[in-house]
Amino acid sequence: MALSATTTLPHSVDSVAAVLVNEDFQRHVSQLVGGSLESFTVDGDLAGSFSATSVRTLPTTRLPEFARKFVGEQLKVTQVEKWDAPAADGSRQSTISLKIAGAPVDVTAVQRLVTADGGTRVELEGAVKSSVPFLGGKIADAAEPMVAKALNLQAKQAQAWLESH
Repeated sequence: MALSATTTLPHSVDSVAAVLVNEDFQRHVSQLVGGSLESFTVDGDLAGSFSATSVRTLPTTRLPEFARKFVGEQLKVTQVEKWDAPAADGSRQSTISLKIAGAPVDVTAVQRLVTADGGTRVELEGAVKSSVPFLGGKIADAAEPMVAKALNLQAKQAQAWLESH
């Protein structure tokens, strides 16, 4: 199932990138959806190439019933973002991988932060896949809107966070 989302934030690429890999921001977003941030690490210098890893526990209350049968009441989600150094034009790109413990769902995406209209356009393209025979497509179809909403929520919350901090 394909993921695609674009939003524009009225802040610089550097500011948006910094908030997306801020532990307090990641904790805030996790709690906003009823979950918790179990761990968060950044390896490398934010001015160059680096990676950020977050592990969250999230409720499954918004998943369809058949999906909850597979995963239970909570999900443990590990998100790894591998950020490239800034390009010559100041844009940033990260490769995102989401793994859900105990669930046959993998998410991969590329996120680009591009200077646009005095702010930053956040572009996300990716895919949700499931390895379950016969039901894999149905599971991926159920997971895709949830993943897309989560990634869109993060972008909207980044704007609110930047305006309030």
